[in-house]
Amino acid sequence: MTVVGSPLGGSVDGPGGTPGVNPQAPLARRNPVAKLGASTVLALGLLLSVDVVTAGTALALEALALPWCGLRPAALLRRCGILLLGAVPAGVAAAFFGEDAGPDLFALGLITVSEGSLTAGVAIVLRILAVGTPGVVLLSTTDPTDLADALAQVLRLPARFVLAALAATRLVGVLAEEWRSLSLARRARGLGGTGPVGAVRTAFGQVFALLVLAIRRATVLATTMESRGFATRQARSWARPSRLDGGDVLLVLGAVAVTAASIAAGVAAGTWELLLA
Repeated sequence: MTVVGSPLGGSVDGPGGTPGVNPQAPLARRNPVAKLGASTVLALGLLLSVDVVTAGTALALEALALPWCGLRPAALLRRCGILLLGAVPAGVAAAFFGEDAGPDLFALGLITVSEGSLTAGVAIVLRILAVGTPGVVLLSTTDPTDLADALAQVLRLPARFVLAALAATRLVGVLAEEWRSLSLARRARGLGGTGPVGAVRTAFGQVFALLVLAIRRATVLATTMESRGFATRQARSWARPSRLDGGDVLLVLGAVAVTAASIAAGVAAGTWELLLA
């Protein structure tokens, strides 16, 4: 039996050191598997249909639960920036190039925006936000080591897979620091081009350097984990037990209730339509 903690010596008290995150919030304390299950239930329910009422209802109900998630509004907005970068262009593309339905609202050359295409674009934006927000909350309020413990002990995933994923997750922050260091080093040496073309050339050079550093770190980390017995096929014990409790069950049931209420609202409004039909 091998006792396993974190292969990289990460935080054992959760993401409490993260700015804007309260690890003692009711939903933030839930088991990572329960949070993952709740996010999956919401995503599956919202993927069944693309309509404004269903996605809007789900997003509104998720917003009501945010005060108990442990994320401050400013921190949530910062972390949802990547969602907006993907949602807004997708919505605009659907509005401009989607199938026209209903009266035309305005035209731009050969491109027309009708009431139906605009509604479809808004629905896509709301659905992306409704699907992605629980994932943002999950990643922001869950320590990677806690997630690994839960995946191995609750879902019974193979320990080697879980530990490798944990090590890779821990390296993301390290690589981000390496990217900043590379940028500062190149700036101090007067390297890097000017203008759009120079910026692209500089970025490609940094990406290559970061790739080399990542391969070297991965090789050292793999050797270190092998020497410490992380690759053993023997049954493992875990330094910190991870179990589900009544609060975790309530969280998943709450996600089911939110999904059901959103679909019911869409059906009642007559906008819900099964995509698989």
